[in-house]
Amino acid sequence: MIEKTTHFNCEVKNRIATISLSRPERKNPLTFDSYAELRDWFRELASEDDIDVVVFASNAGNFSSGGDVHDIIGPLTKMNMKELMAFTRMTGDLVKAMIHCGKPIIAAVDGICAGAGAIISMASDLRICSPTAKTAFLFTRVGLAGCDMGACAMLPRIIGQSRAAELLYTGRAMRAEEGESWGYYSRIVESDQLLSTAIEMASRISDGPNFAHMMTKTMLVQEWSMSLDQAIEAEAQAQAICMQTEDFKRAYNAFVEKQQPIFEGD
Repeated sequence: MIEKTTHFNCEVKNRIATISLSRPERKNPLTFDSYAELRDWFRELASEDDIDVVVFASNAGNFSSGGDVHDIIGPLTKMNMKELMAFTRMTGDLVKAMIHCGKPIIAAVDGICAGAGAIISMASDLRICSPTAKTAFLFTRVGLAGCDMGACAMLPRIIGQSRAAELLYTGRAMRAEEGESWGYYSRIVESDQLLSTAIEMASRISDGPNFAHMMTKTMLVQEWSMSLDQAIEAEAQAQAICMQTEDFKRAYNAFVEKQQPIFEGD
């Protein structure tokens, strides 16, 4: 079952999956095992009909400190090129799996959100944070390039080229207020309300037309590489498909009867 995980926390309730990284005493670092299990989990999620939305939550006051220094960075210094390529492709595959899982993902960021943790928040569809959130793409601070797991492609689209370049070159932390004003975070809420706010957002999305949500997520990704003419045509086709769904008919019938539509995702 998708709820049975070993290297990260997972709970499914009311068609919402809430996941978080474990080992809070280390600020929830990623390991080789958690990378791989998260990648496989998001891949499986694409065909999971009992989950509509994912909340990627923080754990004990922090989101994630990124790759574990002892369990990942140390071993990487001893690997050959073939082994290193296998690792970097695996981490990129996690982002691809998140992007193509077909479900909206809400990142609820508290405290430290660094390195690969920052990438996970970036790859989510929606992001909210607490006032203490510090988001750092700190790859250059460990001697690596800022172009990790799609950061150079995705981050400029979210906050703009110059701001993204500053964060990726310097590795400095983006404060919560900056992240909200730059459009990285949609809102700031107190730490004790962060998870409940994310669940409320997820519930609102889950109550909507989930086949159409899948189509929206698909178009948000695919239209990055399209011309405007191609995007308009792709959206015409996507919307025509959605117009064949029962949810579209339900919405019309509810409107005629002056009621709220109850969507069922078909």
